[in-house]
Amino acid sequence: MEQRAEIGIIGGSGFYSLLENAQDINVETPYGAPSDLISLGEIAGRKVAFLPRHGRHHQLPPHMINYRANIWALKSLGVRHIIAPTAVGSLQPDIKVGDLVVTDQFIDRTRRADTTFYNGPVVTHVSTADPYCPVLNRIAVATIRSLDLPVHNGGTCVVIEGPRFSTKAESNWFTRMGWHTVNMTQYPEVTLAREQAMCYCNISVITDYDAGLVAEGAVDPVSNEAVIKAFTANLKNLVTIIEKMIPQIPGESEDCTCFHALEGASIG
Repeated sequence: MEQRAEIGIIGGSGFYSLLENAQDINVETPYGAPSDLISLGEIAGRKVAFLPRHGRHHQLPPHMINYRANIWALKSLGVRHIIAPTAVGSLQPDIKVGDLVVTDQFIDRTRRADTTFYNGPVVTHVSTADPYCPVLNRIAVATIRSLDLPVHNGGTCVVIEGPRFSTKAESNWFTRMGWHTVNMTQYPEVTLAREQAMCYCNISVITDYDAGLVAEGAVDPVSNEAVIKAFTANLKNLVTIIEKMIPQIPGESEDCTCFHALEGASIG
């Protein structure tokens, strides 16, 4: 089997079942090892690469994921489009547990190193005004609606360092700022994909209400057990969504604004 793919999926181990005729390969990168072996296979006749973000056994906490290696590995296989489902906490009462959010903006509250491919000597400033792919986002929203599932078209995710969850004070602040969800992995994954001129789509599953809404007596504080339980309950829906999205993703002959992210970005 040719070790190439056009579409990448970054997610939990439950997505292995998506791939037909899959084989696992090891991809070496200049940035070290990716989170795990990459599975290559097909979905609806399209060549797809799957990478478990936290590793096959969920052994990597968010702050220890080698995001650069993950994105570089997918790019080296020919991937141009990435679908990246994540578990997130809700920061707003109208975004309920079990809802889906197709994210279109993020706020970075991390302190991570190694968040760019461009450390010189050529200075490169890539625009992240619109970091998520508008084409993939439209396909995702339309697909989710066609399945009659609750979806929010757009939302701002505040990305925290992890591995700890937010304090009530932090979560209340995020809510007052008008942000919609909270997560630990979307950044720098999305911006690294942008630096490689790749399309990136996040589909978020609301697994909890973080900690802030607890102040109003709404729910219990977020726990790891609750997150896993809620995400697992929605895994079947996510698999169906991705299966139905993939045939709609533009082919190699079609253009996207994401592919031009590096044009005019370098100085000198």
